[in-house]
Amino acid sequence: MLWNQIQQEATVIGWDFYGPVLIFVALIALGVPVWASIGAGAVSMLLISQVLPLSLLGESLFDGIDHFALTAVPLFILTGDVLVRTKLSRKFLDVAEALTCWARGGFGSATVLVCGMFSAISGSDAAGAAAVGRMTIDRLVESGYPRPYACALVAAGACTGILIPPSIAYIVIGLVLGISASTLFQAALIPGILILISILVTNIVVNRRHAYEGGGLISFRDWLANVGRALARGWYAFLVPGVIFWGIFSGRLTPTEAGATAVMITILLGFILGTLKLSDFPAMMVSSAKVNGIILPIVAMSLPLAQAMAAMGVPQGFVFAVTSITDNPYILILLMIAILIAAGCVMETTPNIVILAPLLKPLADQIGMNEIQFSIMMITALGVGFITPPLGLNLFVVSGLTGESILKIAARAVPFVFFMLLVVLLIAYVPVVSTILLPDIYK
Repeated sequence: MLWNQIQQEATVIGWDFYGPVLIFVALIALGVPVWASIGAGAVSMLLISQVLPLSLLGESLFDGIDHFALTAVPLFILTGDVLVRTKLSRKFLDVAEALTCWARGGFGSATVLVCGMFSAISGSDAAGAAAVGRMTIDRLVESGYPRPYACALVAAGACTGILIPPSIAYIVIGLVLGISASTLFQAALIPGILILISILVTNIVVNRRHAYEGGGLISFRDWLANVGRALARGWYAFLVPGVIFWGIFSGRLTPTEAGATAVMITILLGFILGTLKLSDFPAMMVSSAKVNGIILPIVAMSLPLAQAMAAMGVPQGFVFAVTSITDNPYILILLMIAILIAAGCVMETTPNIVILAPLLKPLADQIGMNEIQFSIMMITALGVGFITPPLGLNLFVVSGLTGESILKIAARAVPFVFFMLLVVLLIAYVPVVSTILLPDIYK
């Protein structure tokens, strides 16, 4: 019923719309890379519908990645790789463990905190899940956590990779919707912290119920001494996120400049500490290039697809179809959240953004949701999808890392999904959560 109404409202109907969609879905199901699937869908849509000349494809592909803001993406990816190779990420874990040593479930909470710290640098959830998982999962099991729950905890914490700025996801959605990445970073700070807190609270509640990990109260003096020793041994590691946050939030640096500065500081620290050698650079560059080579082709291919869909009137048709069922803004927001979480289960962030943002943005406009709130809600809901059973992508990452059953991890991830959903609803229904740090124009 819904797709029939979308089709009726589109300028071009029939296989002009359904054919390319089926091609895209079939290629994804066959395991074809996402960028190639999007490209095939875009080309077939242009060929069948003739809404735009195919000769514009080359120019559209170039325009899709000819943006200075995208330079920040490989820089943040490289910063994360250097951070792991230089073992600076372990300094974050030491400080996080010192901060939480006083409470029951302290190392579990430390794991969540270090996920947030790593997220403030790399901007990638998969990288965070792999890096933090290697450091913490075995220690979590030794501390008394069941291995499936330890995996679920890391998978949930790693969701902050795209939720706490700087985030590659916010750079991409800013490009797609024409919003400054710096503005989105500022808006995402409080929602990202709220998600982190929700994961911490979930772990504390679950731990208190099942008594996975012991721990006891220590004096404030001893706690302060532990934190002081950890910071004394690893304070320099915090120069990297410190420069990123100071540069972006003070307006002194663009996200690209902040990323470049973070790379240089991380490399310099690696040389000073003796944990980085010139021979390490080829492997780091190749690793970063592989990740970047997944993201940028998707962004490039998205522009001709978006142009074709706009020319066919698909976004307008979608809005009409949905609002003809109900015009209640509360229900429409729930519908958007459901679509985003379902999409986050089966695809990475970048393709979801480039496909769904132009489709859902007109619907958000229809109900009076400003572009900043919509962007934050969208990325946060996609982040929840990464651990939503049974297909959350982060679940697959930690399963591949540990060999643990995905179904067992998914079952233990349910409480995290519930608490994170509460934050998504808060963002969706309370605009000030995502606009309080922004100029009055967005409030």
